[in-house]
Amino acid sequence: MNIIAKPSDHARYSGILAHPTSFPSDYGIGDFGKGAYEFIDYLKLSGQTLWQILPLGPTGFGDSPYQSFSAFAGQPLLISPELLIEDGLLAEEDIALPSGLSDKKVNYGAVIPFKFSLYKKAYRTFCKGANPTLSDAFAVFCDSEKDWLDDYAFFMACKDAHNGQCWLEWEPELLAPTASVREKWAQKLSDDIGYYQFIQFLFFRQWANLKDYANQNGIRIIGDIPIFVSLDSVDVWSHKQLFDLNEKGYPNAVSGVPPDYFSATGQLWGNPLYNWKELERTGFDWWIRRVKGQLRLVDILRIDHFRGFVGYWAVPYGSATAIHGQWLKAPGREFLLALKRALGENLPIWAEDLGVITREVEALRDDFHLPGMRVLQFAFEDPNDNMMMPHNHIENCICYPGTHDNDTAKGWYSHASKDAQKKARQYMNTGAADVAWAFIRTALSSVATYTVIPLQDVMSLGSEARMNMPGRSEGNWAWRYQSSDLDADWGNYLRYLTKLYHR
Repeated sequence: MNIIAKPSDHARYSGILAHPTSFPSDYGIGDFGKGAYEFIDYLKLSGQTLWQILPLGPTGFGDSPYQSFSAFAGQPLLISPELLIEDGLLAEEDIALPSGLSDKKVNYGAVIPFKFSLYKKAYRTFCKGANPTLSDAFAVFCDSEKDWLDDYAFFMACKDAHNGQCWLEWEPELLAPTASVREKWAQKLSDDIGYYQFIQFLFFRQWANLKDYANQNGIRIIGDIPIFVSLDSVDVWSHKQLFDLNEKGYPNAVSGVPPDYFSATGQLWGNPLYNWKELERTGFDWWIRRVKGQLRLVDILRIDHFRGFVGYWAVPYGSATAIHGQWLKAPGREFLLALKRALGENLPIWAEDLGVITREVEALRDDFHLPGMRVLQFAFEDPNDNMMMPHNHIENCICYPGTHDNDTAKGWYSHASKDAQKKARQYMNTGAADVAWAFIRTALSSVATYTVIPLQDVMSLGSEARMNMPGRSEGNWAWRYQSSDLDADWGNYLRYLTKLYHR
């Protein structure tokens, strides 16, 4: 049960950004086991009331949480083997750690086959009736989530049957299967379909317990929803009419952004674009179900690339870069009005409003009272006064030293221009040695209602701990820490600063 009260007027909040893949565990990647609960204890120790995460969906090529096989499913890699042992689905002797696992970086090439082999063992044990209580709960889960779960499990089983190929490479009869074709394949793949339903059951069960623990300790969870979905996803395969595709199922254009801070050639994300006319005709039903589903997992939802609800950068399919695109309009106001009718007057949504932001984007954000983002690294890189500078912040926003797409504060400073370094030192009255905590103190002192601090900055880590470098196709999303890194002195100092600035 979520016991967190709604924020009162003029209340101030702060928290930490850390994705579960970064947590300590013995299995090569963070998960929902002991390390996750220790992190929540650390949030409480340090006086924090917010925990921000990245998207929780199952990842595909590149391991990016922003490129998922499903907008509704959960990431199986986050399932904790130690909790499966407690459930009687695995035994200690079932777990033989392979070479290649690291407690400092996620080696996805080693982690993925290892963890999925454990889930296969757990499923076989479950099918033998090892835990009758789980059987009843599993049946309830499959029935309550069938709206998305049946398609997802079928889609993933088909992917396995085709050695992981994109659905566009499957037999023609599977591109838009009739009821008889689907029944034929469902019988053929029944065991695999049951397996994919089962691991989703495990994910949602473990996450629900962890979220309850966070809420009971006064922590609200900030989730993250990518505005676009992956081409190789069950969403596009099963709802082709909602996307801008040609008659063969390929995109007419794909997503990205024009040249920006992160890339001189823009960012070519490659996601298919929406058929907004069809979405609007259906009352935005798919989008509303998507948001509702995510808000059962988290307390507040950050929408990535919010500006795409006003206008989105459409790049011709097959382009090598994002340079030659065009801005197209989206019915964001109509969508948010529909969302308010479905969810209520006060939308629990944060707007990621970075990048090329127009007055129309600002008006949409402000008309619906959605807090936007202020990033201190961007403030100091600009030699002029700018909206990111703390003295220009407003209450209804979130202040970050940096986001998951930025370098760490310490790493940023070491690579920044001399002018940017000088501006940061003078503004924050700090020396280079204390720059990470100067960023933290400045963010906490902002008039912004919310402050979120990357965990790497609490630990004063450099560029080696960066989570993501936009435009780089590999080597991202891998940073991890160890239990001993959650230093109690840092936690106590963060608690002191949090109280000092009345958060």
